[in-house]
Amino acid sequence: MLNASRLSTNIIVTALVTVMVFLLPWLDRHICQRLGVNLHHGVSSNPNADALLQLRQLLLFGVFAVYIAAYAYLVFLSRGASAQYMVHIDPFADLQKAIDTDYGLFDFIVAIFKEGIQQAFSHIHVVKFEDVTQVYMNVMLYVPMGYLLPYVFEFFRSGSRLRTVSACFVISFVTENLQLIFRRGFYDMDDLLANTLGGLIGHMLFISVAYVVTHPDWRRELFSSKRWRRASRKGALYPFARRIGLSRTTLLGTDEGEVYLFYVTKLGFRPRRQLTVEYSFGTDFLFELGKSQLEVRCSNRPDKLPTQYLNLSARDLPLIQKRLKKHNIDAGPFEQDPYTGQRRLCFEGPDGVIVTILEE
Repeated sequence: MLNASRLSTNIIVTALVTVMVFLLPWLDRHICQRLGVNLHHGVSSNPNADALLQLRQLLLFGVFAVYIAAYAYLVFLSRGASAQYMVHIDPFADLQKAIDTDYGLFDFIVAIFKEGIQQAFSHIHVVKFEDVTQVYMNVMLYVPMGYLLPYVFEFFRSGSRLRTVSACFVISFVTENLQLIFRRGFYDMDDLLANTLGGLIGHMLFISVAYVVTHPDWRRELFSSKRWRRASRKGALYPFARRIGLSRTTLLGTDEGEVYLFYVTKLGFRPRRQLTVEYSFGTDFLFELGKSQLEVRCSNRPDKLPTQYLNLSARDLPLIQKRLKKHNIDAGPFEQDPYTGQRRLCFEGPDGVIVTILEE
């Protein structure tokens, strides 16, 4: 049976984690390229790309499920129930006892520069190897967690690093409490800290390995991001960039009946407010769809208006395309956005408005 404190178990887990970190994104990219499937919401050459992407997501769920099963076995099933409840809340006390040093941390850092790395590490002596492997195992167990959460679930991929690390902390906290309740091991503060550190390392590996392998243009994106940060750091809205979104778009219209039919009946916007404007002999509408607002100023005159554009972003573009057809709106085939490379749908509304739905 596998035991978390054994060296053989540490070697096996390390090998499996290393293979997963480097092999999974390489296979993902290679297979998708061979099948003509675009991984980045762009236009795919394969007509069955949507079905293949769903299959890919199911396979990723399967990989995550296998990891969860192996994790549950190691932390619960590979050990027997103890006779009593045990709690250990002194952080890294076992690790301090397991490692003996000739001098403190500061002197060790100084020794690295004066004596060299090899000579500096010669002053560190491992007293109890099992405690060291136990801490190492707790770190390695959560590297796949921090790696797979953003790889499999968009919620963690689209958010900041804090989401993944927080999830690893919560899962570790729940695990430690379950071990205490069922007396499978003991509640250990060291495990909680080591697990969270492993989740952070896993997330960093996702960015540095998985993202780089599956995003061929990562260098250009990184260069663009750095240039923007340097140029915009002193901008007035720079500190609020993550919290600002486009709230309202204003369009001009002529026939208020056609405007209401198209945006409310066909597209599903909610009529929020309606104002009668005397000086323009028309009606102003305020429509709402989620957090986005659309203002349409109708003149009720048959004037020729310039071309106007309404840009929206959404997920599940194939489903949106089918629903548009049911409401007699022909959006045509998917197009590729020239700026981002993502898929988009374009169709015409009243008064020559070009509506574009860009896939997130």
